Amino acid sequence: MKSLLLKSGRIIDPANDVDLIGDLAICDGKVAGINLPQFVADDVIDCSGGLVLPGLIDTHAHVFRYVTGRFGLDADTCGVNSGVTTLIDQGGASCITIPAMKHYVCEPAKTRVLSFISAYLVGGLEGHYYPELYRPECCDVHATAKAAHAYPELVRGIKAHAELGGYQRWGESVMAIAADIGKVTGLPLYIHLGQLWPSPDKAEHAIEPDEILDSIVPLLKAGDVLAHPFSRHPGGFIDATGQLHPLVREAIDAGIKIDVGHGSHFSFAIARRALEHGIIPDTLGADMHGYNTHHRPHPPATPTIHPDEGDHLFASAVPFCLTSAMTSMLALGLDLHTVISMVTVNAAQMCGMQDQIGALSPGRVADVTVLNDDRGRWALRDNDGNQAIADRWLSPRFCLRAGERFDSHQQLLPQPQAA
Repeated sequence: MKSLLLKSGRIIDPANDVDLIGDLAICDGKVAGINLPQFVADDVIDCSGGLVLPGLIDTHAHVFRYVTGRFGLDADTCGVNSGVTTLIDQGGASCITIPAMKHYVCEPAKTRVLSFISAYLVGGLEGHYYPELYRPECCDVHATAKAAHAYPELVRGIKAHAELGGYQRWGESVMAIAADIGKVTGLPLYIHLGQLWPSPDKAEHAIEPDEILDSIVPLLKAGDVLAHPFSRHPGGFIDATGQLHPLVREAIDAGIKIDVGHGSHFSFAIARRALEHGIIPDTLGADMHGYNTHHRPHPPATPTIHPDEGDHLFASAVPFCLTSAMTSMLALGLDLHTVISMVTVNAAQMCGMQDQIGALSPGRVADVTVLNDDRGRWALRDNDGNQAIADRWLSPRFCLRAGERFDSHQQLLPQPQAA
């Protein structure tokens, strides 16, 4: 390993309350410090005009490639080649398939890949076309907890779904099982809110979307995570009357966290309503996957249209990534430090790794992201046609993963559109 100096960038490290123009020193793959007077570097990189940040952490990724059909993307495409040093795969692997994910995805990837293991035996096996694979009989508390305990360095949480189609089929029983897994393992439970499966022809349980939060909040513990607060689908934070669901504040007061889980169902209109009520998410995941990007190999045995999105998505999906999701948060009025905290220190806390990642503390592994911070006027839109105007556009320049440099390329990264 050699020494490296990231020179003259704006270094922002919320975990250490750092915001200054300076030089970040890297030595032998670890952070040496900021503005070290005696430091002599083998290589110097000019970061003028850029933001030098702790390595970005994407809290909502789908990278169990091939095993999850078109759902899983290449880890390094979403990771280090997009300026992201750590990815948390949400629900791709299960207690059955977690060894395969470790061997075929996590170990070969240059990106650090973690897992929030599925509460369901099938994991994400393109099964979002087949809701019956997610019924209560397809969950096993003991087996999932055993797998989580066998891979503690990899499994950092549990993934489950609380959405209308599932509730109409099985009520709260699946969520109750998932909550038990979270309690037995002591790991955070990350919960998908909003549409996933269509309603059954004959619903076993008559339920209104706004009743879902009523049933799941009492099941949760501090540190569990509600995802997709800004979803355009019913069953989320904004109720059928257009108001904030009354249990949202109660959940936050109980220590439950909120992850944006941007995804293709992100809505600027819903986000504005929630933010008007003072609901600021803790973390920001991109939720890129093969249904909402142009990189989606189509397994021959599955339908061509996913029920969550329909025809329009495949024709005109709005491209996005973690840094463009950060840009969206800025366009909605959140300040830069809040947004950076979402993808660094807060994300590290969510997966219980705040002593290892999410900060530029001396001695830490040198996971660093350098972003371009451009000013102008750009139009952002969601898949419902809502728009927001951004006067700041963040895009990845390069990142260091354990001191190794990876330049960003444009394979999946969205391009700014002038307003």
